[in-house]
Amino acid sequence: MKTETLAMVLAGGQGSRLGKLTKQIAKPAVPFGGKYRIIDFALSNCANSGIMNVGVVTQYQPQALNDHVGDGKSWGLNRHKGGATILQPYASVDGEKWFKGTAHAIYQNIDFIDRHNPDYVLILSGDHIYKMDYSKMIDFHKETAASLTVGVIPVPWDEASRFGIMNTDLTNRIIEFEEKPKEPKSNLASMGIYVFNWARLRQYLVDNQAKDRTMLDFGHDVIPAYLRNSEKMFAYSFEGYWKDVGTLESLWTANMELIDPTHELNIRDRDWRIYSRNPDTPPQFLTKDADVVNSTITDGCYVAGEVDHSILSYNVRVGKGSVVKDSFIMPNVTIGSNVRVEHAIIGEDAKIYDGAEIIGKEDEIAVLGYEEEIGGRKDED
Repeated sequence: MKTETLAMVLAGGQGSRLGKLTKQIAKPAVPFGGKYRIIDFALSNCANSGIMNVGVVTQYQPQALNDHVGDGKSWGLNRHKGGATILQPYASVDGEKWFKGTAHAIYQNIDFIDRHNPDYVLILSGDHIYKMDYSKMIDFHKETAASLTVGVIPVPWDEASRFGIMNTDLTNRIIEFEEKPKEPKSNLASMGIYVFNWARLRQYLVDNQAKDRTMLDFGHDVIPAYLRNSEKMFAYSFEGYWKDVGTLESLWTANMELIDPTHELNIRDRDWRIYSRNPDTPPQFLTKDADVVNSTITDGCYVAGEVDHSILSYNVRVGKGSVVKDSFIMPNVTIGSNVRVEHAIIGEDAKIYDGAEIIGKEDEIAVLGYEEEIGGRKDED
């Protein structure tokens, strides 16, 4: 089977900076925006870009991702002989049980990639929030006759030292790579999106495996090796909305930004839809006592209290007299009566009993984890 472009979504990250939210699931499976999971953005971008063959590389707590992604049908990725395939580390070609880095994860899945026989491999992270037409980046890769094209985004200069920075010449050719430089020479930060000529990348990975097995990560190992060997590498600049939601504050901020219908990301755009796999839920039901202001409430919710500038996912219940403000509530959460939740993220299936308070601050988000409970136990009916 011949495929021009095969996408490989790296979705095995633990996301330890998200604390309680990733104890049971990998970061790409974390709920987002009321009815999505973070990985939905990369998968939807593939479908909207016409890339229908996708491998999803999992590792840490993969079951939720396996159940969510399935064969990719919900994203339209299973038509025209395409599809999404879940790839786990037990199928390694070198006997290793775990992926040691991004490049090592690709090496372990060489057999899968070879079956598709692609000209190009598009490497994606499964834990960023953005909308991007990958076909434009691939066209740029072809036009420049590149061996590797790196997606970059201009970041504020005072934040550039937190990223891997690509330094380029006037033709956008990458001439230097700096990992979190103290004094950056440019503000072009790597997005962790790569287009490789597969034959060339495969040669690098196989040759290194036969020698010292040090080529484990794209940023730390592969890009420097390409630079040393004068491979043609170009930076493809992306200027839309892109956010790494790897911290509690960034995850909270990204969710709060979605409430604004004029926001740059515009997930309501019917021409570039963000798809997801959601359970069937009954229509939302707001009681006559509910007071909902500037919020996003998905189907299947019961709200008898006040919801202000917040996102409620499906199957959330808010009891009478309760106030939810500036917060993101994940699916299947029960909030009792006379509860106050502010500047918080409430994990899936959590329970907040009557009279409890969960109050954070904009720079210190309060969190209740998956299936966690707080407050005195609710009396049984």
